[in-house]
Amino acid sequence: MKAKKIQNKPGKIFIISGPSGSGKTTLLSRLIQDKKIGKLLAKSRSVTTRPRRSGEKQGKDYFFVTKDEFRRLVKAKKILEWTRYLGYYYGTPKELVEKQLKRGKHLGFCLDLKGARVLKKIYPHNTVTVFVLPPSLNVLKARIEGRCRETDKKEITQRLRMAKREILSAAQFNYRILNRSLRVALKELRKIFLKESSA
Repeated sequence: MKAKKIQNKPGKIFIISGPSGSGKTTLLSRLIQDKKIGKLLAKSRSVTTRPRRSGEKQGKDYFFVTKDEFRRLVKAKKILEWTRYLGYYYGTPKELVEKQLKRGKHLGFCLDLKGARVLKKIYPHNTVTVFVLPPSLNVLKARIEGRCRETDKKEITQRLRMAKREILSAAQFNYRILNRSLRVALKELRKIFLKESSA
């Protein structure tokens, strides 16, 4: 997918990436809950074709759409980047991102490697990338199994296989955080955000 250059905006893009079960989504959510940081950072919401999980809300967690709707958005160039993961499509809505950046609001993303690369190419000067590493693959497997009780064994195996490939790409990111302790990892992520947002 070709990336089109877009003029830099005042806001910065913070991309948190890492394998499924690494804790990237939790870390970003906790960071935004911080009283000081929450005023500066908003979470970007993806468009997805995957089914809504228990407790998830339309427009808050994701924008849930059908495959046909997703294809129409891509064709209309309303999606900045997109990927297919375990049979479902995920994309970043262009309008939401542009609106927030124009307002000078920093945006936090949880993206895969492909998405991180594409956004970095579109916004080369104001994108900060962070890769979250699990303590080990065994810990990662336990986290995935505990979080995705409804997920079958085949999908868990796929997630672990993908995790091994993703971890090999960690060196491409601006920062790397080892998530052995959520409290310590969050502290590190907070330091990165405060440093980069004021730069």
